[in-house]
Amino acid sequence: MSFKNMIISALAIVISLGITAQVHASGQTHTVKEGESLYKIGVQYGVSVVDLKEANDKENNMIMTGETLTIPATITASEKDLLARLVEAEAKGEPYSGKVAVAAVVLNRVDSDLFPDSIHGVIYDGYQFSPVLNGTINQPASEESKHAVEEALAYHGLGHGSLFFYNPDKADSSYLESREVTTIIGDHVFSR
Repeated sequence: MSFKNMIISALAIVISLGITAQVHASGQTHTVKEGESLYKIGVQYGVSVVDLKEANDKENNMIMTGETLTIPATITASEKDLLARLVEAEAKGEPYSGKVAVAAVVLNRVDSDLFPDSIHGVIYDGYQFSPVLNGTINQPASEESKHAVEEALAYHGLGHGSLFFYNPDKADSSYLESREVTTIIGDHVFSR
């Protein structure tokens, strides 16, 4: 084996060990306590029930006290902060459920082929969100908005699949009005 091939092989081993270490480092575990549910655990860690079930090979929502669950990797702290700041700016004064729904729209867009595939990409995609244009996205998020993001993450994949929301008193868009309405919360109409 040549010196060059030995170096390449050594680098490949080091890289593969590094990747393995990163994967294990990102996965946490949680021991189920009495009264907990996958949903409550999902809110606690900011991970969807769907992802919790997949990571733990569960076909239903049944968990047992003392059971150890793998917590899959979720979005980064900076992504959570950005999403919470958008929720704060877009849904300030709206009911808590409306804040959760605004966060869910962003998460649904990340999953959709119609939008960028990252939270940052969705939020900064052109003229989609007025807080990006007027600068209110840069204001800190309230604790309620932060918690709404955690709840939206836990609920992700289980909702109506809304991709849009608007306040009909403030926005006039025939495109948005032509979309299928999924729900109305407070002053916002949600649609897909």
